Amino acid sequence: MIKQYFKQALSQLKQQPLLTTISVLGTALTICLIMVVVMQQQIKTVPFAPESNRNRLLHVKQMSVGNKTWSDDGSSNGPMGIKTAKGCFEGLKTPEEVSIYSIPGTMQVSLSRGVRIGVDALETDGAFWRIFDFSFIDGKPYSDAEAKSGLPVAVITESVARLLFGTATNVAGKEIFVNDAPYRLSGVVKDVSSMASTAYAQIWVPYLSTNITGGDNVWSDGIMGAMRVVILARSSSDFDAIRAECERRRLAYNAGLGDYFVFYRGQPDDQLTMSQHKWANEQPDMAGYFRQQVIIFLILLLVPAINLSSMTHSRLRQRVAEIGVRRSFGATRGGVMGQIVAENLVLTLMAGVVGLLFCLLISYVWGGTLFADSRLMYLNTAPVIEWKMLFKLSTFIYALLFCLLLNLLSSGWPAWRASRMSIINALSGKLT
Repeated sequence: MIKQYFKQALSQLKQQPLLTTISVLGTALTICLIMVVVMQQQIKTVPFAPESNRNRLLHVKQMSVGNKTWSDDGSSNGPMGIKTAKGCFEGLKTPEEVSIYSIPGTMQVSLSRGVRIGVDALETDGAFWRIFDFSFIDGKPYSDAEAKSGLPVAVITESVARLLFGTATNVAGKEIFVNDAPYRLSGVVKDVSSMASTAYAQIWVPYLSTNITGGDNVWSDGIMGAMRVVILARSSSDFDAIRAECERRRLAYNAGLGDYFVFYRGQPDDQLTMSQHKWANEQPDMAGYFRQQVIIFLILLLVPAINLSSMTHSRLRQRVAEIGVRRSFGATRGGVMGQIVAENLVLTLMAGVVGLLFCLLISYVWGGTLFADSRLMYLNTAPVIEWKMLFKLSTFIYALLFCLLLNLLSSGWPAWRASRMSIINALSGKLT
């Protein structure tokens, strides 16, 4: 029966090519718009290399420090100092790994007599390479021992290697200059998309090989500074336990600070919360964020559903007599309703495929504009969108669900009305 519904639906759609084309394109644009909104969120949260463990990551990118002598609401906010990162997070027992790394910056790289190139930089520890799955094409990451010793070693991307050496292979062990200081090249990785919100850089060096942990980079007696923390849980079910351990460490750390005290502003954040945590002195309003998303999706669904419902109703007006004949030959109300819904479903699925293709194409070509945020404005490279970021099973599932929901919203009422027509009125051409 279902197969027959779809055959009849395709036949009816072929008889009205203009109306069908308009309906398909209109629905496709709707699906495309909805999927762009979905992808804008997915690109921030769905795992992709080197951030393949996003569902197990917790982040502390900024925090606050207060003082007993300050006003009740007074605080200094921003990244933490290295002593705070170590005191509150280093050596946590519950997670699998903890990494301390710097806020993003820019470094100048060159060969001994070459032109200096400005590149995006991160300063990390050795654990950083065990949390993120970079693809090495030459050499290897620097080790824990090298990082803790502050040795001048570096990892660069393939593009930077080609700019410096003309090749990305057989360059490990060679010398490069980073901010005019000699560094040994430890390894070369495939280019990392700037959409990797934590792992992205063009060069990585040990944070102890520079002065980022001291000098003008710290304040409030070294409590605050330029460091961040990323935590790899064994499972997302451990998040609460990790947060509890971090809180215990915070209280113990505060006990030794005298008049100072630090607080996390709701952190460590999971990947979604981190993507919405814009300001150091404010926790993100996640309830408000979800309400906003629901409102957006409702508007994107209901407006086109009303338009499609009107078009479905118009098609039915031209087929009133046909429906009357079907009813007079024994077609049930459920059969009539099923036929109309099936016909609309075929149209909606066709539009869904077209809309999804539109979305993928637009995201790939103009992704730098669609997915850009304030963070990306300060990078040396434009956002790069790769197919592996877009082709996710969840993307197709969302597209299918939106198609089905849009079909029910747009065809439900016309189908119900048509199934309730009397045979006499239908045969006389009255859609009442």
